[in-house]
Amino acid sequence: MRELREVTDQTFDAEVLQAARPVLVEYWAPWCRPCRQLEPILVELANRFADRMDFVRIDTAENPIAPADQQVLHLPTVQIFADGQPVHTFRGSKPKNTMRDAIEATLGG
Repeated sequence: MRELREVTDQTFDAEVLQAARPVLVEYWAPWCRPCRQLEPILVELANRFADRMDFVRIDTAENPIAPADQQVLHLPTVQIFADGQPVHTFRGSKPKNTMRDAIEATLGG
């Protein structure tokens, strides 16, 4: 089982905003139970779409700057970025098919 790659405040710009392909970002914290429940879904989606999209996560407790810059106020929050811009944002846990549909729409099918 693959894990989502960690990004930090220092690497967010290069790994997400300047990425050459779409990126799904999970904003999480160790104390967030819904975040832990969401992780297996995101890992499954990462395994399915890793050839066309990057999947990362950022610990908001240790990295508050990037989440604040992206106006993330709730955990978990998932954003899909394309060309450095958020094109889909999900607050709270969402069903796998909702996120899969957004990924497929971002990737063009």
